[in-house]
Amino acid sequence: MFSRRQFLFASGGLGAAALVIGVLPKFSTSAALVSEASAAEVFEVTHSDSEWHALLSDEQYDILREEGTERAYSSALNDEHREGTFACAGCALPLFSSATKFDSRTGWPSFWAPLDKAVATRQDRSFGVVREEVHCRRCGGHLGHVFDDGPKPTGLRYCMNGLAMTFKPLAA
Repeated sequence: MFSRRQFLFASGGLGAAALVIGVLPKFSTSAALVSEASAAEVFEVTHSDSEWHALLSDEQYDILREEGTERAYSSALNDEHREGTFACAGCALPLFSSATKFDSRTGWPSFWAPLDKAVATRQDRSFGVVREEVHCRRCGGHLGHVFDDGPKPTGLRYCMNGLAMTFKPLAA
């Protein structure tokens, strides 16, 4: 069985070959600029790599800083049904209201809309598929992806990694 890193390495080689022969389009300049820019130039909340390691668990670091993905159905937030707010585990920025959470049956906490000015998106072409990657707009932490197969009123499904977020219940 391949590890995630082995799979990504192998699929990256296939993706590079596809780019060379012209099967896949090249990355957009704006996405490259965001990933190549230093965090101080782009995000309000920045930390050195060692500071991020100290602030986050190994699993959170893998997801938020290295764009990893947690195993489906492994997050306690998937079963969180109280009223409250889901926030970024990296910088505590409120991201989603529980009022927009729904059961997507995918194994990850899903929402049909983020809070205003909470997230940013960019194209992700990993695995040979074009997807919209979702990041915290304040610290740049990777949260998950957004898809266009969600419920009304937006038709969107923000499929988030539970380890990338914290939950604060509404005060009683």
